Amino acid sequence: MEALTSLYTAAQVRELDRIAIEEQGIPGILLMRRAAHATLAALLERWPQPDAITVFCGSGNNGGDGYVLAALAQARRIPVSVVQVAALSKLRGDARRAYEFAVSEGVPMTAYSEGSEPLRNGVIVDALLGTGLHGDVSAPFASAIRLINDSGLPVIAVDVPSGLCADSGRVLGSAVEADMTVTFIGRKRGLYTARGPAHTGQIVFDDLSVPDFVYENVRVGARLLDWYSLAATMPERPRDAHKGMSGHVMIIGGDLGFGGAAIMAAEAALRTGAGLVSVATRPQHVAALNVRCPEAMAVVVVSGQELEPLLARPTVLVVGPGLGLTPWSEQMLQKALAVDVPKVLDADALNLMAQGRLQADVDLTKSVLTPHPGEAARLLGWATADVQSDRFAAVEALHAQWSATALLKGAGTLIASNEGDVSVCPYGNAGMAVGGMGDLLSGVIGALLAQGMAPRRAAEVGACLHGLAGDDTVARDGTIGLCATDLLPALRWRRNAKLTVAR
Repeated sequence: MEALTSLYTAAQVRELDRIAIEEQGIPGILLMRRAAHATLAALLERWPQPDAITVFCGSGNNGGDGYVLAALAQARRIPVSVVQVAALSKLRGDARRAYEFAVSEGVPMTAYSEGSEPLRNGVIVDALLGTGLHGDVSAPFASAIRLINDSGLPVIAVDVPSGLCADSGRVLGSAVEADMTVTFIGRKRGLYTARGPAHTGQIVFDDLSVPDFVYENVRVGARLLDWYSLAATMPERPRDAHKGMSGHVMIIGGDLGFGGAAIMAAEAALRTGAGLVSVATRPQHVAALNVRCPEAMAVVVVSGQELEPLLARPTVLVVGPGLGLTPWSEQMLQKALAVDVPKVLDADALNLMAQGRLQADVDLTKSVLTPHPGEAARLLGWATADVQSDRFAAVEALHAQWSATALLKGAGTLIASNEGDVSVCPYGNAGMAVGGMGDLLSGVIGALLAQGMAPRRAAEVGACLHGLAGDDTVARDGTIGLCATDLLPALRWRRNAKLTVAR
C-alpha cells in the first residue's frame, strides 16, 4: 500500500485524517479507538504482563487516544491509571468523548503537578502532545516529559514522541525518549531522521484501516527506502563477465597523513563489485596501499599535470577521501572536475568546493555529493544547527544549488535529486559514528556507479548497503569499538545474500 512507504508531514496526515472523516464518513472517535487498540496491542506484545500502565494524557486527540487506551486496559483488568497533564476544561470533541469513556470504565485518574513522585514500575504511555505542537514544549508538559524520561521505565509513544517535530525530527525544547512509537495513518517523516531515531525506539505503523484511495488525494515529498526492493535493482554479472564490464573506479585523495581514507574507499569499492580500482595519491602512501590492498592499482601523482593523462582510464571518479586542503588537493579536484565521467564528491572535495575553488561552469549533474551536516553547512553557507534542524530542506537545497544528486549523511540519511521525492535510508546505527565510515560509503557508491547505476539509484542502494553492513556487524560484535574496516566483509556478504533473496 502507498502508506507503507510514503513519509508525510503532520499537515499532510491531518489532511488524510480529514478526508477519511469528512469525505469517507469514518467517525473520528472510531479512528481514535483503532489507534488505542493498535497501541495497546503493540504494548502487550512487547511487554506481555505489565505490572502497571501509566498513561500521560494531554488535551488534544493524542490525549484522547491515551484515554481510550486506558479504558481498554481497564476493561481487560490490566492495572492502569491516567495522569492528566492538561486541564479537563481544554478537552473538546472526540478527546472529550474519549475521556468520558475512560471515566465510565472506572479508570483511576490524577491531575499532574510539578514535583510528582517518581514512577517506579510498569510501562508508561506518552499521549501528551502528538503532532499538534507548535514551538518549544512549555509547562507543565516540559516537566512531565522530564518525569517520564527520568523514570527509567519502558515508554511507548502514541503517534509521535511528545516534543519531537513530526516534520523534521528536531527536538522542540525537550522530547520523550520512547522505546517504541506506534504511529498512525501516515508515517511521519521526522521519526526517521535527525533526532527522530534517538527518541522513537522501535517504530510500529498502523493505517487504522483507512481506505487506500484516501492516500491518492495527498501528494507526498519523501519516501522510506526498502532494501528488499532495492536489492532487486543491483546489477548481476553474466557468466562470461570480465573485469572491464564492472567498471574502473579511481579514488583521488590521500594527501600527506591521510592515506588511510583513500585506501578504505578503494577497499569498499572492491568489496562492492567494481571490476578495477586505482588510487591516485601521494607517493608516501603507495607502500601502505600495496600491503593493505594489493588488488588496487597505485597511481603516484605529485601534481595535477601528472594526474590529467591518467583520467582517460577510469569510468568513475571518487574524489575527496583524505584529499586535504593544500595546493596539491586543489589541483587534484580541478583536474577531476574537468573530466566528463560520473563522480562521487566527498570530504575535502566538498570543503574545497565550499571555498569556491572550482570553475563556475562545472557540470555536476552526473555527480553524487555526500556531505555530513558540517560539510553541507559549508556548501550552503548555513550553520550546522540549521542543517540539522531541517535536514529535508537542507538536502533539497544542496541538490538545487549544485544540480547533483545530494546525499546528506547522518541518522536517517537523505537523498535528493531531480528524479522524484526525497529518499530516507532507515538503516545504520550509532556504532557507525566513527572516522572512516564516509570513506567507505564513497567507495561503495563509486562501485555502483561503475557497474552502470544512475547517480540517484547508486546513492540509494549505497546508503542502504552501507547502513545494513553496519547493522550486521553491530548485531554480531556490539556497538562500541566498531571500526570502519570492520564493515568490509559485511558489505560483500550483504550484497550477495540479498541478491539471492531478491531473485
